[in-house]
Amino acid sequence: MFNAKTMFIAGHARLPQGMAAKNIFDSLSITAEVDIKYGVIIEASCTLATEQGRDFIGELLKGFSLKEGVGEASEYIQNHYKGKASKTLVAALKDLEQHYQQLK
Repeated sequence: MFNAKTMFIAGHARLPQGMAAKNIFDSLSITAEVDIKYGVIIEASCTLATEQGRDFIGELLKGFSLKEGVGEASEYIQNHYKGKASKTLVAALKDLEQHYQQLK
């Protein structure tokens, strides 16, 4: 159901060679439904190849505020996601933050 108090934002980054998702996509995307007033991520998803990976990143990003930057969320990704896409996820998250800042 549509919520006029949120917006949908996407961030993108190139995938490294040797990843399963590279066979499907050239880039990785993180999408997020964000509360307009506070910048808090309500829901998030990404284009990792496995459902488990997508769910993990979605749950990890929930609750972070883009108004406060993505530093802490980036650290969480680096500390808790141990796949080849770690740096790519962080880059896509930074791109998402940049889009958010442009929309403010």
